[in-house]
Amino acid sequence: MKLDIFFAQNPIFRWQIFSSFLTSNGSTNLPSQRTLLAYHHKAGNIVMIRRGLYACVPPGESPNQISIDPYLIAAYLHNDSLLAYHTALSLHGYAYSLRSEYCYLTHHFALPFYFRDIVYKPVAYPNSLLRRKQTSFAIQTLYRNGLPIKLTSLERTMVDLLDRPDLSGGWEEIWRSLQTVQYFNLDILIDYALLLDNATTIAKVGFFLEQHKERLMVTSLHLTRLLARIPKQPHYLTPKLKIGSLVHKWNLIVPQHILLNQWDEL
Repeated sequence: MKLDIFFAQNPIFRWQIFSSFLTSNGSTNLPSQRTLLAYHHKAGNIVMIRRGLYACVPPGESPNQISIDPYLIAAYLHNDSLLAYHTALSLHGYAYSLRSEYCYLTHHFALPFYFRDIVYKPVAYPNSLLRRKQTSFAIQTLYRNGLPIKLTSLERTMVDLLDRPDLSGGWEEIWRSLQTVQYFNLDILIDYALLLDNATTIAKVGFFLEQHKERLMVTSLHLTRLLARIPKQPHYLTPKLKIGSLVHKWNLIVPQHILLNQWDEL
């Protein structure tokens, strides 16, 4: 019965959690624990997502047909998974569209993992955060199906989207998504942008904030902090395309469709 409670409370679990639960309830023999796990897998009570990570099968449902929350999978693929980029944006409720790629930050070296037509993509922390020992800056925890998920805050997510559009669905997705956000803690957002220590990203953040100055209540003091760290020479917002008009204030070359929000005409 205690194991039934464990399965009910842990729709997804890692082997270490299962083993710790059994140990705390008096079953300390490791081979016996593995045998018990294998029994429940064979009986169809759990699904192996990959070695070391399992999902519980609700009573009366088929292991091959149960729906497994992809956010929980991404959050538990590693013991330090931190959901980020478009995945975090979606969890915050601001993604313009859904994606079949789920990104998470981790200190572990790992390759992308595919499960049920979804790719789970591990991403290394930016070197600037590692050097400053600030990988935990502006993160938060929310719960899904009773389990905690760590993700980047909305402010950190916003900056990360502009820093890595390749992990964020592209510029239209980024702009359309961020334009729906009504409030950012601008001090935290700017602190994080400066922590990343990337002049081009800082210019992108400043450009976006100035475009939405009234709605987001951006002041000249906010912009001044960013202006002090922009590139010395013009940089492209989209280096692969190398097109656009120079926004002199930010030393940023921005494509016309982004300047004018002409997505529907693309």
